[in-house]
Amino acid sequence: MEYLEEALKIVKAQAGVRQMTPEEMISMTKKICQGLKEAVPEGSQAQGEEEECALSPDKAIRERSVQCLECGKKFKVLTRKHLSQHGLSPKEYKAKWGYKKGTSLIAKGLARDRRKKMGELKLWEKRGSRGATSPTA
Repeated sequence: MEYLEEALKIVKAQAGVRQMTPEEMISMTKKICQGLKEAVPEGSQAQGEEEECALSPDKAIRERSVQCLECGKKFKVLTRKHLSQHGLSPKEYKAKWGYKKGTSLIAKGLARDRRKKMGELKLWEKRGSRGATSPTA
Protein backbone atom coordinates (compact mmCIF):
# COMPACT_ATOMS: atom_id res chain seq x y z
CA MET A 1 0.00 0.00 0.00
CA GLU A 2 2.93 2.36 0.69
CA TYR A 3 4.11 1.96 -2.90
CA LEU A 4 0.71 3.01 -4.19
CA GLU A 5 0.69 6.13 -2.00
CA GLU A 6 4.15 7.13 -3.22
CA ALA A 7 3.18 6.46 -6.84
CA LEU A 8 0.06 8.61 -6.44
CA LYS A 9 2.15 11.49 -5.06
CA ILE A 10 4.47 11.29 -8.07
CA VAL A 11 1.59 11.16 -10.56
CA LYS A 12 -0.15 14.05 -8.82
CA ALA A 13 2.99 16.16 -9.12
CA GLN A 14 3.33 15.23 -12.79
CA ALA A 15 -0.33 16.08 -13.44
CA GLY A 16 0.29 19.50 -11.91
CA VAL A 17 3.00 20.18 -14.46
CA ARG A 18 1.27 18.92 -17.58
CA GLN A 19 -2.21 17.93 -18.64
CA MET A 20 -2.89 14.18 -18.41
CA THR A 21 -5.85 12.01 -19.30
CA PRO A 22 -7.29 9.66 -16.68
CA GLU A 23 -5.95 6.67 -18.63
CA GLU A 24 -2.44 8.16 -18.60
CA MET A 25 -2.66 8.73 -14.86
CA ILE A 26 -3.76 5.16 -14.17
CA SER A 27 -1.11 3.70 -16.45
CA MET A 28 1.62 5.88 -14.96
CA THR A 29 0.53 5.02 -11.40
CA LYS A 30 0.74 1.28 -12.15
CA LYS A 31 4.17 1.61 -13.76
CA ILE A 32 5.59 3.71 -10.93
CA CYS A 33 4.11 1.45 -8.25
CA GLN A 34 5.63 -1.63 -9.90
CA GLY A 35 8.96 0.15 -10.36
CA LEU A 36 9.06 1.11 -6.68
CA LYS A 37 8.33 -2.47 -5.62
CA GLU A 38 11.18 -3.74 -7.76
CA ALA A 39 13.63 -1.01 -6.71
CA VAL A 40 13.24 -1.57 -2.95
CA PRO A 41 14.23 -5.03 -1.70
CA GLU A 42 11.78 -6.76 0.65
CA GLY A 43 12.16 -5.67 4.30
CA SER A 44 14.84 -3.04 3.68
CA GLN A 45 12.43 -0.10 3.99
CA ALA A 46 11.18 -1.16 7.41
CA GLN A 47 14.75 -1.67 8.64
CA GLY A 48 15.80 1.81 7.56
CA GLU A 49 12.91 3.42 9.43
CA GLU A 50 13.71 1.47 12.60
CA GLU A 51 17.40 2.43 12.45
CA GLU A 52 16.59 6.10 11.98
CA CYS A 53 14.16 6.26 14.91
CA ALA A 54 16.39 4.11 17.12
CA LEU A 55 19.05 6.82 17.05
CA SER A 56 20.92 7.27 20.31
CA PRO A 57 20.51 10.64 22.07
CA ASP A 58 24.24 11.41 21.94
CA LYS A 59 24.20 11.11 18.13
CA ALA A 60 20.97 13.08 17.61
CA ILE A 61 22.64 16.49 17.99
CA ARG A 62 24.98 16.84 15.02
CA GLU A 63 27.01 19.56 13.35
CA ARG A 64 24.32 20.69 10.91
CA SER A 65 21.11 19.19 12.35
CA VAL A 66 19.24 17.93 15.38
CA GLN A 67 17.14 14.82 14.93
CA CYS A 68 13.93 14.47 16.90
CA LEU A 69 14.10 11.16 18.73
CA GLU A 70 10.31 10.93 18.77
CA CYS A 71 9.63 11.08 15.02
CA GLY A 72 13.06 11.00 13.36
CA LYS A 73 12.71 14.35 11.54
CA LYS A 74 15.76 16.60 11.28
CA PHE A 75 15.87 20.28 12.20
CA LYS A 76 18.41 23.02 12.84
CA VAL A 77 16.62 23.81 16.10
CA LEU A 78 14.28 21.43 17.91
CA THR A 79 11.59 23.90 18.94
CA ARG A 80 9.01 23.92 21.71
CA LYS A 81 6.30 24.00 19.02
CA HIS A 82 7.54 20.78 17.40
CA LEU A 83 7.93 19.00 20.74
CA SER A 84 4.38 20.00 21.69
CA GLN A 85 3.18 17.94 18.71
CA HIS A 86 4.54 14.93 20.60
CA GLY A 87 2.92 16.12 23.84
CA LEU A 88 6.25 17.06 25.41
CA SER A 89 7.87 20.21 26.70
CA PRO A 90 11.61 20.70 26.13
CA LYS A 91 12.19 19.83 29.79
CA GLU A 92 10.18 16.58 29.50
CA TYR A 93 11.90 15.69 26.21
CA LYS A 94 15.34 16.10 27.75
CA ALA A 95 14.36 14.03 30.80
CA LYS A 96 12.84 11.28 28.65
CA TRP A 97 15.91 10.94 26.43
CA GLY A 98 18.54 11.45 29.14
CA TYR A 99 19.85 14.90 28.23
CA LYS A 100 21.20 17.22 30.91
CA LYS A 101 19.02 20.21 31.82
CA GLY A 102 21.40 22.70 30.20
CA THR A 103 21.66 20.89 26.88
CA SER A 104 20.43 23.08 24.03
CA LEU A 105 18.45 21.36 21.29
CA ILE A 106 20.23 23.16 18.45
CA ALA A 107 22.70 22.02 15.79
CA LYS A 108 26.32 22.36 16.97
CA GLY A 109 27.39 24.50 14.02
CA LEU A 110 24.48 26.90 14.44
CA ALA A 111 25.16 27.25 18.18
CA ARG A 112 28.82 27.98 17.47
CA ASP A 113 27.92 30.61 14.83
CA ARG A 114 25.48 32.28 17.24
CA ARG A 115 28.08 32.39 20.04
CA LYS A 116 30.60 33.94 17.65
CA LYS A 117 28.09 36.55 16.45
CA MET A 118 27.12 37.48 20.01
CA GLY A 119 30.81 37.83 20.89
CA GLU A 120 31.31 40.20 17.97
CA LEU A 121 28.28 42.32 18.86
CA LYS A 122 29.28 42.64 22.54
CA LEU A 123 25.78 43.69 23.54
CA TRP A 124 26.69 43.57 27.23
CA GLU A 125 29.19 46.41 26.69
CA LYS A 126 26.69 48.52 24.75
CA ARG A 127 24.03 48.04 27.41
CA GLY A 128 26.45 49.06 30.19
CA SER A 129 27.65 52.18 28.37
CA ARG A 130 24.11 53.26 27.50
CA GLY A 131 23.04 53.12 31.15
CA ALA A 132 26.09 55.12 32.27
CA THR A 133 25.45 58.03 29.90
CA SER A 134 21.74 58.39 30.58
CA PRO A 135 20.84 61.31 32.85
CA THR A 136 19.49 60.50 36.29
CA ALA A 137 16.64 62.42 37.86
